[in-house]
Amino acid sequence: MDFIASQRDMNNAYLGGATGVLASGLIWGVAGVIAVLVSNTASMLALFFGGMLIFPLSVVFSKLAKRTGKHAQNNALKHLAIENLGVLFVGLFLAFAVAQVNSNFFYPIMLLSIGARYLMFQTLYGLTAYWLLGGVLILAGALVLVFQLPFVYGAFIGSAIEMVFSLIVYKQSQAALSAIAS
Repeated sequence: MDFIASQRDMNNAYLGGATGVLASGLIWGVAGVIAVLVSNTASMLALFFGGMLIFPLSVVFSKLAKRTGKHAQNNALKHLAIENLGVLFVGLFLAFAVAQVNSNFFYPIMLLSIGARYLMFQTLYGLTAYWLLGGVLILAGALVLVFQLPFVYGAFIGSAIEMVFSLIVYKQSQAALSAIAS
């Protein structure tokens, strides 16, 4: 399977990744609510453990949208989907380590890390919306740090950005798939 066909396959199977962005946005929102109702530590753990549910939830959402939620076995990009998790794990390690000194830095670091990871999704799905999503998350993380916003703001900002971009990615994915079909 060539590069363009691999992107098309990923796009078709996972709605351009919109289902994963939606699942992630929901988890950021839950983590924010947990920060308000329980504690900062519980919120960080909610994002960590909830993050493990993003892919399974994205598959469920993809199937609900009548997609396979599974890319082709010979997809040339199948490894990139796993390999870019390194950015996430480094970000998580840094965020948890720095949070031991100042918990207000946890969500900005996560926004920066997740933003950097989304930049690679443009290659995975062939959708330029991921460059914008990554840039917006990186900018948001930087602004939360610069303006020293309270802990929970980062969680809700991340949630809002991802919820909005799940729709943008979905629309761009549909347009790309429609262009191929016609």
